[in-house]
Amino acid sequence: MNPEIISSRDNAWVKKLRALAQDGAAYRKLGQVWLEGDHLCRALLARGLQPQAVVLAQSAQVQVAQWGLDPSVRRVVLADGLMAQISSLESPAAMGFVHALPAATPLEPQLPSVVLDRLQDPGNVGSILRSAAAMGFKQVLALKGTAALWSPKVLRAGMGAHFALQLREGLSEADLEALRVPLLATSPHRGEFLHRAELPWPCAWLLGHEGQGVSDALLARAAMTLRIVQPGGEESLNAAAAAAVCLHASAARIA
Repeated sequence: MNPEIISSRDNAWVKKLRALAQDGAAYRKLGQVWLEGDHLCRALLARGLQPQAVVLAQSAQVQVAQWGLDPSVRRVVLADGLMAQISSLESPAAMGFVHALPAATPLEPQLPSVVLDRLQDPGNVGSILRSAAAMGFKQVLALKGTAALWSPKVLRAGMGAHFALQLREGLSEADLEALRVPLLATSPHRGEFLHRAELPWPCAWLLGHEGQGVSDALLARAAMTLRIVQPGGEESLNAAAAAAVCLHASAARIA
């Protein structure tokens, strides 16, 4: 397929790309996500997936030949200045993919899962997705009020983990009643120390709001409440750091 060359900032395709790149919730309306940069593009291909379109700065056209894209993938070439206008990054990448937003799959009751309870920071959310994928968790369930899972900032922080996970967002606490694995939660002041606990597998970790933590209603449903030992005396850990410690503790039990 011959590439489409676009030089006008008012082109409809450019406007759509700008929305996907700069509006964290645009993917919900458009049904597509924007993957900016070599790493995210390669992460998609490594999972055996193909984008709907590849978008290249005019100076980067040579790279597309190395990616083994299906001939049906749309190819769009933008003037270098247009790529900079689309990107929300300080140093815009020279390439990106437009990928179809994966269809929401039914919640799977028995899968090792991570539940995100109103986490606000996209960097934290993306980092947690990355840890979940690395530690063998297969499903991430985001409750209403959590940062948009497919927003550009979360995608960048996730570093490709999205494509290894089953993601559901916009859920209510009632939706979690379908889970058939024990719920685990952390608390800074009560519960058994994590490193001493016999953790169940599979399980679902409840990870809460950066300031408020897991809601009282969800804490009441947890099969175990656990503490992370902090001999240095800090009040609490960053949400993504605490998540990595907890998920690793579960992974270590099955290694």
